[in-house]
Amino acid sequence: MADAGSFYTKASEYGKRAREFDDQQKFQEAFDQYKTAIQYFMMGFKYDKNTIRTQQMRSFANGYMDRAETLSKLLKGQAAPAPVQAEAQPSGTGNKKSSKEDKEKAELDSAIEGAIVKTKPDVKWDDVAGLEKAKAALKEAVIFPQQFAHLFQGKRTPWKGILLYGPPGTGKSYIAAAVANTCDSTFFSVSASDLMSKWQGQSEKLVRTLFEMARQEERAIIFIDEFDSLASARSDNDSESSKRVKTEFLVQMQGVGKNGGQVLVLAATNLPDSLDSAIRRRFEKRIFIPLPDEPARRQMFKVHLGDTPNTLTDDDFTQLALHSEGYSGSDISIVVRDALFQPIRQLQTTTHFKPTQTAEGTKWLACAPSDEGAVERDIMSFEGSEVNVPPVSAENFFRALDRVKPSVSKEDAEALANWQYGDGE
Repeated sequence: MADAGSFYTKASEYGKRAREFDDQQKFQEAFDQYKTAIQYFMMGFKYDKNTIRTQQMRSFANGYMDRAETLSKLLKGQAAPAPVQAEAQPSGTGNKKSSKEDKEKAELDSAIEGAIVKTKPDVKWDDVAGLEKAKAALKEAVIFPQQFAHLFQGKRTPWKGILLYGPPGTGKSYIAAAVANTCDSTFFSVSASDLMSKWQGQSEKLVRTLFEMARQEERAIIFIDEFDSLASARSDNDSESSKRVKTEFLVQMQGVGKNGGQVLVLAATNLPDSLDSAIRRRFEKRIFIPLPDEPARRQMFKVHLGDTPNTLTDDDFTQLALHSEGYSGSDISIVVRDALFQPIRQLQTTTHFKPTQTAEGTKWLACAPSDEGAVERDIMSFEGSEVNVPPVSAENFFRALDRVKPSVSKEDAEALANWQYGDGE
């Protein structure tokens, strides 16, 4: 079954190749790669249930669309490409230079404005299945200092940096949405891709602008997803732009809590051991987001099933939880979606239907050829509203579990759990 995250990963891969071709001025190849990346983004939007992540990905996709449009005009001979190199100093008065700087600042402010979550996400603490230890730690670190400010004075100061780490698909972005819903702060939600701008020098400026805008608020939380792609360990192979971004982030983190405004930086990563050690030290509090335990998995199956007509019993949900050990929350959502589609697949192969009376009138129900009142018909011979979909059964779910395998290997899950007792909490 399709997973939004896998589409976003493919989009990122094609986007990376597009930027490489763009830098080499191979504009036709770059255009083709941007176009494919956008198509993968669109498929991700179709399946994504995470509103915060969708908002982040749309911002990135829009950047690809803008660049693809520019390249399309270039290839048709309508425009020149935007320069990668630094622009020459303009001649004329200082007012022109000031005007240009003002325009650039306005563009950067506008880019960050899109990261501000103006409407609180419809995600509450109770909506987050399991993760009781992580929720308690976040309430202590984020909610309590706001609600009981008088308790956090002197040496008892609130955390300035919190790192959420754990296997992919375990709900790090989802729990951040619950924080945004609960806290009385301006919530900036960005992914590393939002900050890693293509053009030379823009990425570190975006990082600086992000922190400057956060400090202008009375209280602000900066949430950075996919943090490892922004703050990976420094090496000789790093580009100059990447080095400057990491240096700028260190400078800004050093100033958190000192230059006005109460700013908390909340970052999420699947690869904590790949982070630059100096940047990692800026995150004083580290919270492990593990794979869901059995009670959490049981709740997830119920939540994702919702009010869809079904024949599952409480014992069925217990058995599903027992048989899904090692599955992430994202994996379970895919299992449920696969199970929900199975009655639809059944209709496509059914050869006989029988009429039944419902509150909405006569409906046709799939049946065996030997059933009383059975009529040989093909599903395509009905109007859409004439057919009743069979309720989802436990058998559908167990068949889906056989088809959908865990996306996180046992070795990777154990490695992250072991990191918890080393560098983590």
